[in-house]
Amino acid sequence: MNNEMTAKTPRQRFREQLSKNVCLFPASIFDPMSVRIAEDIGFEVGMLAGSVASMTVLGAPDLIVLSLTEFADQARRICRASDLPLIVDADHGYGNALNVARTVQELETAGVAALSIEDTILPRPYGADGTASLVSIDEGIGKLRAALDARRDPDLVIIGRTSAPATNGIADAVARVDAYQDAGVDMIMLIGVKTRADLETIASRVRIPIMLGGAGDALRDVDYLASLGVRVCLTGHQPFMAAMQAVYDALKALRSGVNPAEVAVNVDAAMIRNTTRDDDYRRSIERYLGAG
Repeated sequence: MNNEMTAKTPRQRFREQLSKNVCLFPASIFDPMSVRIAEDIGFEVGMLAGSVASMTVLGAPDLIVLSLTEFADQARRICRASDLPLIVDADHGYGNALNVARTVQELETAGVAALSIEDTILPRPYGADGTASLVSIDEGIGKLRAALDARRDPDLVIIGRTSAPATNGIADAVARVDAYQDAGVDMIMLIGVKTRADLETIASRVRIPIMLGGAGDALRDVDYLASLGVRVCLTGHQPFMAAMQAVYDALKALRSGVNPAEVAVNVDAAMIRNTTRDDDYRRSIERYLGAG
């Protein structure tokens, strides 16, 4: 990493990215090793999703059983390991507006560059049929105001996230976008936009950077997205899924009697040493422990 980059904090570098007419596809990461790999490969930003955090920390599906403390701890481990700006999915802020304020405090302390607060009613209420539903616009505004007021570092990006395009329709999505950006958020995140027409309708009302999640296949053109103010577009969480499949395949092979040397034949040992920062530790051993 060059001196110009290290002179800026990850939050400042992410804000700088948002000011450019470019749409980024962030690296979906889940732990210190994965964020370092993303950084070494050259990604500009990483993303820790609530669903991935739940699977990584608890081995549980995305049902909001992960606690704020557990989520913030994982974010802290990731931020400690890398200077890559990290966006995190803070779900509904783990409760009401007061809980949202606490969520922002914990995640800001953990070192994240940006966090999203969504307007979905979470966790699933008693008797609900599983269909997503949203809080009122007024409640959504209250949560986002609490998030903004709790922020201490003005470079921390607060993202107002809405699933209205996929649940309530475009008209409601437009109303929520208008309200959330008027509340003062730095970015709008839209979940479930499937067509260019719908994106263009919503984007025409947005004055701040846009982030897309769960976008349709028609919305993969980075130049087109950038022209509408989309600065971040999520592409899924394939790295975690691939990692789990690789672990399963390796353990299954070992259990069935395959030679360990054959199981590890495709492992890049140099990549592992680099990702664990082996050389840095060896220099520290020579400098502080008097041994080679």
